[in-house]
Amino acid sequence: MSLIFEFFFEQYSGYETIDIALESIAIIFGFLSVWYSKQNKVLVFPTGMISTIIFVYLLLKWELLGDMMINGYYFIMSVYGWFVWTRKVDETHVTPISRSTKKENVASVFIFFATLLFVFIVYKTFDKWTSWVAYIDTITTAIFFVGMWLMARRKIENWIYWIVGDIISVPLYFYKGFTLTSLQYLVFTIIAIFGYLAWKKTLNSNQQTA
Repeated sequence: MSLIFEFFFEQYSGYETIDIALESIAIIFGFLSVWYSKQNKVLVFPTGMISTIIFVYLLLKWELLGDMMINGYYFIMSVYGWFVWTRKVDETHVTPISRSTKKENVASVFIFFATLLFVFIVYKTFDKWTSWVAYIDTITTAIFFVGMWLMARRKIENWIYWIVGDIISVPLYFYKGFTLTSLQYLVFTIIAIFGYLAWKKTLNSNQQTA
């Protein structure tokens, strides 16, 4: 049993207690955020903002620039998403779940490649392009940037990006030495699958009653 524990958590032996506590708190609020997103509740944004603020601090301290930028972007898009989700489209209804338009699909492609270029420049500038992890970081950052943008606009396709990004992040964060965050992304993957199914059911129901 001790060998298993050491295998998963030995990475934390050199961490400060406060950092472990902060990562745990951030993960809890991250879980709440994804769960509220699955439930199609606006609480996805305030809980997510708490999680991202903590992770920005920790990731900056750990010099993981790509991951830090992801969380900084999450915070900004959470403010935007909070506005969009609560904006009334008429006297009684707020922005509903919908599918991406052709224009939004084009924008998603642009965001993806623009993010790849941006992260590449940042990594080059700060001399962080030192291993294969940087390549994966760049790709997951671009995937999550698109996913967050689509979620803020309440588009069902956001779940596809979350699922793909989460699956990649599970082994990636474990390799980096962040076991708790790796486990978080494993749970995120499961919730994202159910989130997609729940949103699809709601979308189909809305189309039938329209």
